Amino acid sequence: MKLYVMRHGPAHDDSPSGRDADRALTVSGRERVAAVAKALADAGEAPFSILSSPLVRALETAELIAEVTHLSRRAREDAKAKRAGATGEIEIRRELGMGTEKLGLLAELVRAGRKRVMIVGHEPDLSMLVMSLVGKELESGMGKGMVVGVKLTPDPGVAGLEFRSSLRFVLEPKSLSWQRD
Repeated sequence: MKLYVMRHGPAHDDSPSGRDADRALTVSGRERVAAVAKALADAGEAPFSILSSPLVRALETAELIAEVTHLSRRAREDAKAKRAGATGEIEIRRELGMGTEKLGLLAELVRAGRKRVMIVGHEPDLSMLVMSLVGKELESGMGKGMVVGVKLTPDPGVAGLEFRSSLRFVLEPKSLSWQRD
């Protein structure tokens, strides 16, 4: 499975409700996420499925990725996407909220045979997830709007997870530069 680990885009410091979970993307945050989505699509790395944290800034990020990469249309028209479990919808998953365990979710996705799945979440959880998957820290953590591509390969010999993983790329959101492994 090609996994795309993405941190939400830049968000407002406050929300009208005063709750952290309700903070929305800024205008420049929306622009950054749209540019990242276009870069993914142009490189043939658009996800077939998107799973998001329930927090507003992550959900808005997921919605922009879906819109720019035409997720709904590809789920309807692309036979490869259909075989990969694409629904065209964004799945909201509690496991992608802050302070939650995410490896079990990834094992579930691998067992289900899902392909090209993007997860959208938060720091520091995503940096820790990437470190546990690829065995090395990102130099400056996961910047807002950053995408890390990881290959998850089914392997029943890996106790508990039943997959092994390797780094594919890092897409830096400000410069849209690709670091390929």
